[in-house]
Amino acid sequence: MFAIVDCNSFYCSCERVFEPKLHNAPVVVLSNNDGCIIARTDEVKELGIAMGAPFFQEKKRIEEAGVAVFSSNYNLYGDMSRRVMQILQDEVGVEHVEVYSVDEAFLHLHHIPLNMQEEFLASLRNKIGMWTGIQVSIGAAPTKVLSKVANRLAKKHKKATKCLLILSSPSAIQEALAKTAVEDIWGIGRRYADKLHNWGITTAAQLEEMPIPWAGKHLGGVVGERLLRELKGEACIPLQEPRTDKQMIATTRMFGHTVTELKDLEEAVATYTARAVEKLRRQHAVAGGISVFVIEKAPPTEGKFRHGPSRSSFHLMPVATAATNLLIKPALNMVRKLYKPGHSYKKAGVVLSHIVPETHVQTNLFGQPAGKENKKLMEIIDNINFSQRNDILQFATTGTSRNWKMQRGYKSRHYTTRWDELKEVR
Repeated sequence: MFAIVDCNSFYCSCERVFEPKLHNAPVVVLSNNDGCIIARTDEVKELGIAMGAPFFQEKKRIEEAGVAVFSSNYNLYGDMSRRVMQILQDEVGVEHVEVYSVDEAFLHLHHIPLNMQEEFLASLRNKIGMWTGIQVSIGAAPTKVLSKVANRLAKKHKKATKCLLILSSPSAIQEALAKTAVEDIWGIGRRYADKLHNWGITTAAQLEEMPIPWAGKHLGGVVGERLLRELKGEACIPLQEPRTDKQMIATTRMFGHTVTELKDLEEAVATYTARAVEKLRRQHAVAGGISVFVIEKAPPTEGKFRHGPSRSSFHLMPVATAATNLLIKPALNMVRKLYKPGHSYKKAGVVLSHIVPETHVQTNLFGQPAGKENKKLMEIIDNINFSQRNDILQFATTGTSRNWKMQRGYKSRHYTTRWDELKEVR
């Protein structure tokens, strides 16, 4: 048996943990620059406010309904996610947990007797709620695809299921499949859903009745066959091994307002480079390549949320490095070439590539790897910034005022990661 643990309205739930008055109250969380609604509670869904809706379009209705609004606080959400996943790993075993996303994790339950799984999962649900304040929904079934079906129904009917649904019998599975539209099946995208509707297949139960070779022909070959086998109760998708080391590291942001000056663009790219290289050092790796891209603001006729033309450039380092100062220099050279006077920019980004462990640096006849002194300097900067927060030590090229930064007018405090922002209790 597999199970999936899914945090309910995760971003909103994180905000509710530290604002008890918001329990059972409508809450939304906004995307970068407070642009769109990316998380909403059940109370907001009942108001008819759609996921992904532009905030400015719904602002009047949100204010009239007394909806609590928050900007994205990824430091808080990441730390709360870590706490939830740590509980799962402690209770189920690290080797039996696949962290699927920031708010979801698959569990393998083969080591827990079938007649004890419901009690175990109920206890797990309660423990997460008690220890973190985050409410979760759990779906369990013989395969990962079926566990996603169970989880969706558990979330949709919270009162009836108490956020826990186990599909262990053929009759329970068939009943759940009959209640699930094909577009709600994990792995079925919009294009395939439209195809299935054209063939008269509208529910998961109808799809499950189709023969395996048919799925191979019409649903993407081996991937489609595997999905159909999972619907039929044959486990084909095992837990994935956690991938700790990234092959590419990117830092990209939308600007808080349109950028027209080269100085602002340079500061942004330098800041993004510093952020990306910090992540690189955390996995004890070095990068041999760096890319920079800029995206212009679209003409007014194309709409507020449209992107304009984009341009990018790539630089191959003579020797792979994790020194911020050595990577900022080519990044700035590239952005100067990409910049066009008189043009307006809304986004920029930096991507590190050709990443290898720091112990596997390929030397170059015409270049030498960064010395021990440089590595020591980076360690000192990282340690001070980590302990003091707020980037106490910065490279001058990253600027001080940073007027281009994202708009986050409704951001909550870093309740769990900064001493000076702990929740005050009176």
